[in-house]
Amino acid sequence: MYKIAPSILSANFAKLGEEVINVIASGADIIHFDVMDNHYVPNLTIGPLVCSAIRPLTQAEIDVHLMVKPVDRIIPDFAKAGANIISFHPEASEHIDRTLSLIKENGCKAGLVFNPGTPLSYLDHVMDKIDLILIMSVNPGFGGQKFIPDALNKLRTARQKINESGRDIMLEIDGGVNTSNIAEIAAAGCDTFVAGSAVYGAGKDTDPHRYDSIIAALRAELAKVSK
Repeated sequence: MYKIAPSILSANFAKLGEEVINVIASGADIIHFDVMDNHYVPNLTIGPLVCSAIRPLTQAEIDVHLMVKPVDRIIPDFAKAGANIISFHPEASEHIDRTLSLIKENGCKAGLVFNPGTPLSYLDHVMDKIDLILIMSVNPGFGGQKFIPDALNKLRTARQKINESGRDIMLEIDGGVNTSNIAEIAAAGCDTFVAGSAVYGAGKDTDPHRYDSIIAALRAELAKVSK
């Protein structure tokens, strides 16, 4: 029931293909793909060409998190590049319903992302149109930040909304996830965990199996919750 989604934002970009292959071989479920535009957030990362380049390297889902504004223009490009899931921030769209429909029309699952200061009320009219809710437990823009504890309350509320909807909607967390807090996060209702520096910072860069132990450790913590 739990899925681990390492964020390539923390990977070694000089060896990105190897990083993607190795992290999935070590037991990760999803490739989390952070897109920043130096406009909506104060950082600049990667675009559809990189997504297209890693698509042939894995059968795992590519989960594209768009931290860009405006957002509609770039959605078809990422769908064409091989994204399976595309999520965006409600503040980045002039018409949230239209943006969700655009993602679906391009053959991808659609998600909404909530910053620490963004209210979940945006969900009230679109629960029937989304496949994923992503709760940010840091302010977006940079990797390696510390987990904001209040995200747990937001997770609990989001889980309640999902349960009341009766729909199969993923509940994802992003920011500061590690072995010390992943069990508590799961207990709050989360089922999908983005972990960047906790995963890609593990082991020696030359070891293709360096992610085995950290992913196993994350799953061991999650197993304590599912019992």
